[in-house]
Amino acid sequence: MVSPLVSGVMALLTLCKLCVLVIILFIVRATIRKYWTPIRDIPGPFLASFSKLWLVYHLWKGHGEEELIDLHKKHGDFVRIAENEVSVSHPDAVKQLLHANIAKGSWYSIFSLPDYHYVNQMSELNPRRHIEKSRNIAAGFALSNIIKSEPHVDKILHCLKERLDGLSKSNEAVEFDKWFSFFAFDVLGEVTFSKSFGFVETGTDIRNAVANTKALALYIAVMGHYTWIHNLTLGNPLLSRIGIQPSSHIFDTCLAAIDARKKNPEKRNDMMQRWLDVRAKYPDRMAENEIFAAAVANIGAGADTVSATAQAFIYYLLRHPLYLQRLRDEIDAAQVRGELSPMVQYNEAQKLPFLQACLKETYRFHSAAVGGLPRVVPQGGITIAGRYFPEGVVLSINTWVFHRNPQIFGEDCNSFNPDRWLQTDTSYIESFLIHWGAGYNQCPGRNLAQFELLKLTTTLIRDYDIEQVDAKKEWVFKSQFTAIPSGWPCKIQRRS
Repeated sequence: MVSPLVSGVMALLTLCKLCVLVIILFIVRATIRKYWTPIRDIPGPFLASFSKLWLVYHLWKGHGEEELIDLHKKHGDFVRIAENEVSVSHPDAVKQLLHANIAKGSWYSIFSLPDYHYVNQMSELNPRRHIEKSRNIAAGFALSNIIKSEPHVDKILHCLKERLDGLSKSNEAVEFDKWFSFFAFDVLGEVTFSKSFGFVETGTDIRNAVANTKALALYIAVMGHYTWIHNLTLGNPLLSRIGIQPSSHIFDTCLAAIDARKKNPEKRNDMMQRWLDVRAKYPDRMAENEIFAAAVANIGAGADTVSATAQAFIYYLLRHPLYLQRLRDEIDAAQVRGELSPMVQYNEAQKLPFLQACLKETYRFHSAAVGGLPRVVPQGGITIAGRYFPEGVVLSINTWVFHRNPQIFGEDCNSFNPDRWLQTDTSYIESFLIHWGAGYNQCPGRNLAQFELLKLTTTLIRDYDIEQVDAKKEWVFKSQFTAIPSGWPCKIQRRS
């Protein structure tokens, strides 16, 4: 009979052997990934040469864009950031990767919300099917359709001004990260469902949508690299119906909005109606769940980007008072000439050149979307800047890396300078402004975002004096899926 001591020793030895075996298998796998690949000579962090852990670590840490900019400064046009992924910063890559109809990287699959039964434009990897989906929802996102909702957006903007006036009179600090998110969510409600959600009116984070969206951004950024885990767990259709996944608040918000819209006698020819019309006309081309997928994607992605950009616009002008004064002079002059309505109209704001330049520079200097734009090398391979990449390698373009590239934007690319957009010919740098993506995967909501931002920023600069409570304090933000700042409270005063 074997004594308990001997049995324990034997079990311990077995466990040790198992651990040694696992370690050996890990080393073998890591070695194969690092060296048995056509991109083995591409420089980059050691951890990135055999896993995605380097990417995930910096996503979690929150400033991977800074690390990637430094790596490109050190290594040049190509940096290996995962076992099968290379970050590319050469100017030719925008045309060869983003403007070409080639498949997107698997990371995009995570955007099928609430689960993989609802494939939207963002999560569709196949370029042909993506273009088909774009055609189905294009009518809703058309600028001509968005402008029809301008009187209703004006009501939200008027309500926001009342809220800001109240904070001004009580001498309370204004947290623009909160109020800009509220404004953006409410505009999405009006334009998509013919009814504001009520964030600005109530001054509250309804259903914790803003707070939950920040948590969702981190989840998407990390789990996008492990979509198979997501699909087995929180992205599983069975679990997603329970409502425990990070995107459940978006799912529930859309369901409630759709239900309220059905009962709303004042519903308009909004985005939802345009999509329903396409579905009725082409039932074989547009599935019913595609309408819901488009609505969820619109709500999920449309508020963060507007909030982040509007904050950056105000923040960097406050830190460059000469530019702020130039912009105010332009807006005041237009006001004196009678070219601005009490509620600034989109077509009026469009005619202000320095305003447009400041907004473009904001897009460049603080792009709301900070992740890479991965593309999978197609059959036959691809050659960029003399370097050949075979089929299957993932090549990604990081917006922050491109927007801080001195080859494109000049030696002052790390400075906020709206004047770069007022040169005689800006067509070259315009082609590299990729904050909304480029090519077939360009953000469908870009017209709506531009519409909101022009009206919002012109109104704020015209009607309020703004200053930071602590002018020396820098804001904070984490670059995960989006770079949404916070922590820079301001004092505002209504201008006469």
